[in-house]
Amino acid sequence: MALRDPKILNSLTVDVGLIVLFVLQHSLMASDRVKHWTCNCFGVLQRTVYVFCTDLSLQLLMRYWQPVQDGPMLWNTNTEPWITWVPLICFVLHFISWLIIFSIILIFDYAELMGVKQVYYYCLGMGDPLAVKSSRALRLYSHLRHPLYVEFLLILWAVPCLSLDRLLLASLFTIYLTCAHSLDEQDYLYLRAQLDKKFQIFSREEAAYGRLLAQNGPSDYKDN
Repeated sequence: MALRDPKILNSLTVDVGLIVLFVLQHSLMASDRVKHWTCNCFGVLQRTVYVFCTDLSLQLLMRYWQPVQDGPMLWNTNTEPWITWVPLICFVLHFISWLIIFSIILIFDYAELMGVKQVYYYCLGMGDPLAVKSSRALRLYSHLRHPLYVEFLLILWAVPCLSLDRLLLASLFTIYLTCAHSLDEQDYLYLRAQLDKKFQIFSREEAAYGRLLAQNGPSDYKDN
């Protein structure tokens, strides 16, 4: 069996350790007790420190990840007639997933999620940016800070070849995302309403630009 191969077993052990490191960092630092401690230590930089530690753990995971190239694969489409269509389908699914992720980032206050807005508000004496959020937004944040469940599952599983290390990554992150996912219908309705508002704003800006372009002509823009 593949798991009896010391080389494969060592690689999978390292990969499990890297995933556990990320999960522990991402979950423990988001707990109320650790968050309270980091607030006391770093103040307004608490969210920035959390994002930095998350980025660091992700970099460690990507840098030291051990691929299992010699082991068996759950599926492999590098043969005809699948070698062309399956990678193309996976690419389309990944593209759509990342596009949805980007649209959700537009709904969320990404400057606040990154910890930048807290520092900006603090320098201007405006207090906590979460204090001006609506109750529906705070309710959504309390359930999940980044509601990207289905999209991440597609990115994890929709691959032309599923090796043992990829199976391990997809399985453990699926379990982690499932345990952390707690959105309900009210959160979905709020997200849908916010996305519609964003699209309306973009549509008005595009329409205004089109009217301005029609009035002045493209040559005037080139001259300016």
